Amino acid sequence: MSEEAARKRREELARKRRESAEARKRFEEREKERLAAKAKAEEAARTYVVKSGDSLSKIAKELYGDAKRWPEIYEANKELIGDDPNLIHPGQELKIP
Repeated sequence: MSEEAARKRREELARKRRESAEARKRFEEREKERLAAKAKAEEAARTYVVKSGDSLSKIAKELYGDAKRWPEIYEANKELIGDDPNLIHPGQELKIP
């Protein structure tokens, strides 16, 4: 292989490496965006908006099939609910663990 051919080959390989690195970077960025969107959708799917007449045990029964699991919902939302788990209000958006 002539020196000129070898030089062109090296340049071609360098160009392909750059293109490959750029494609990998674009893929990784799209994958991060996809995962972030998926996480956001999952987070939105794991919330419950309190309705009039709701209680934590009623919500637990509806979502888990077991009213006795209400403490799980309370613990996940203690900052929002406060010290009294019996005092929830319509419109509150609860995280559902």
